[in-house]
Amino acid sequence: MSEVVINRILEVFYIIVGLQFIYTAYRAVTSPAKGKRIGTALFWLILAILFMFGPYIPNVMNGVLIVLLGLLTLFKQVKIKNIVDVNDQEVERGAERFGNKLFIPALVLAVVAVIVSNWTPLGGAIGLGISSIVGLISALLVIKPKAKYILLDSDRLTQQVGAVGILPQFLAALGVLFTVSGVGEVISQGISSFLPEGNHLLGSIAYILGMVIFTMLMGNAFAAFTVITASIGIPFVISQGGDPVIAGALAMTGGFCGTLMTPMAANFNTLPVALLEMKDEFGVIKTQLPVALILIIVHITLMYFWAF
Repeated sequence: MSEVVINRILEVFYIIVGLQFIYTAYRAVTSPAKGKRIGTALFWLILAILFMFGPYIPNVMNGVLIVLLGLLTLFKQVKIKNIVDVNDQEVERGAERFGNKLFIPALVLAVVAVIVSNWTPLGGAIGLGISSIVGLISALLVIKPKAKYILLDSDRLTQQVGAVGILPQFLAALGVLFTVSGVGEVISQGISSFLPEGNHLLGSIAYILGMVIFTMLMGNAFAAFTVITASIGIPFVISQGGDPVIAGALAMTGGFCGTLMTPMAANFNTLPVALLEMKDEFGVIKTQLPVALILIIVHITLMYFWAF
């Protein structure tokens, strides 16, 4: 399947997501509580425009809209407005009525995503879109909710996740900008000024810690990998005799240790706080911190003994 066709299919899913954002904007602007409803509605409307029409409007305009999103968030104009939540009694009645059948849509979603992503040429992004639709259909067949609850619950989830839901996209774009602007070269020059070449242990420590720290700053190990591998991994590990496959794999998973310790990794550490309505916004990170520190030491040790 050609890349053009795949991109066209992706556009369909982006438009569907944009329509959801428009509905959320409508729910916000029609909220009985007037406080910050305009700012909230404007945020979701701008996001809908970016998802639906981003490729077709000038990049300068895209940039202006993104800056507006940032300003609305910075000045705390985005709030949860006019959602329809589920009370505890309804949850208990649903659990008693459907039992383990409630897990069927989630399992269907996961299985379809794996099948489409791994055994078709459509790829992971389209796999997620298709699996979401199939999962929704399975939920309609199993639970048989009223149609309005699909929109209401989608709106509730969208608003509870909030602005942090788009943070991974911004961070991935930031990684590309860092790579193009030559940040890797600057880091390499700085490291070489005090890190001696030929020391395998120090090279392993620098590579893993570089991935961890840069991932904590960017919230995305994939974005950090290109920069840190070019600036530290190649000159201080791979060029010194390190196996590129082993070193690269350990550097990537080592970067995920940084993911466990930073609020910038919104999809891992901030979304669960919003979805579970946790009182401690850093509760997930605090729980993961001891494990992450142990794994950092393990990764450095494995790279030193396995890569060389």
